[in-house]
Amino acid sequence: MLALAIRQLLLAASLSLLGCATAGKAKVEPIEATPVLAEKVPTPPAGPVVMHFTDGREGFQIKEFSSMGAGLRADFDQASALFKEAKYDKAIEVLEKVVAQSPEMTAPHINVAIAYGQIKKPEKAEPHLKKALELIPGHPVASNEYGLLLRKAGRFAESRQIYEKSLVVFPEYPPIHRNLGILCDLYLNDSACALKEYEFYTKAMPKDEQVKLWIAGLNARLGQQSGNAKQ
Repeated sequence: MLALAIRQLLLAASLSLLGCATAGKAKVEPIEATPVLAEKVPTPPAGPVVMHFTDGREGFQIKEFSSMGAGLRADFDQASALFKEAKYDKAIEVLEKVVAQSPEMTAPHINVAIAYGQIKKPEKAEPHLKKALELIPGHPVASNEYGLLLRKAGRFAESRQIYEKSLVVFPEYPPIHRNLGILCDLYLNDSACALKEYEFYTKAMPKDEQVKLWIAGLNARLGQQSGNAKQ
């Protein structure tokens, strides 16, 4: 799960979320601190910074700066361990504490939302996903989770809107293309949209044989519809 990387590595004062179209995964990596003289320490930027690669690579980087102290980082690490043990209620208790003390970070909001989803409380998850998207509009992981939540609630038009907004900012994020394709295919009866999203996804993730089967099925149905229309 993509968010697991966030849970495991949100331990540095500044963090980087990387997304790549070819790898199909986003990961969070601590940024190594460079020793500097005290009088030359720069003031960290306020809030997250989103950068898209301009050196020929496809992908993006999200950096988040936090004043999270050692105690709060330990709490976050504890929540990660509880989540792995499927102790979602206890993980939520700890994560809500982290969110309250470090509200500027998207990862705690996303993780507590996922935990609420695991215990079937989407109404508790939704505000956290909204907050993550306020902090970083179009955040790919938050958008992916929110789109799924809305789809499960039968709010299909809203789900599509969330996915499409994210793809404007992060068009190289494969999971959203896959889930938007599923939404269009199974819930919105929009075969053209589904085929477009599946094809984009499979170019980035060629080893996913399931999606290739879905593309073949869609092409067969579209071909049959075309043949029927000509009769």
